[in-house]
Amino acid sequence: MTTTQERTPEQDLPYNVFAKACPSRGTLEHVTGRWGALTLGALHEGSLRFNELRRRVDGVSEKMLSQTLHALERDGLVHREAQPTNPPRVDYELTPLGHQVAERLLSLIHFVEGSMDDVLAARERYDTTRGGR
Repeated sequence: MTTTQERTPEQDLPYNVFAKACPSRGTLEHVTGRWGALTLGALHEGSLRFNELRRRVDGVSEKMLSQTLHALERDGLVHREAQPTNPPRVDYELTPLGHQVAERLLSLIHFVEGSMDDVLAARERYDTTRGGR
């Protein structure tokens, strides 16, 4: 490489999400999937119990929330704390890494929410010119 060529970010990192076998792909999928992004965003507000989280992430099934939490916990983004009480109490909260990820996701979420008038107008134009849904 000559000194005039610039290195791409992919060349500076030990992981490359664009490579098929890269383990970062799984984490990216967990974080950017519908339930992962919403779960991280909800937990950014603070620790929540399972049913509180399920109510906050409207529309998620118990099974999907459970799977999502397991994946995010395995990736080190969510901490699960079980209290030895009767009935058992389980709280979920973001880890420091989870907070960093959630901050970035929330920036994207807020941008999308703020751009919805443009998105809806684009959909309307598309549907009008393409025969619509």
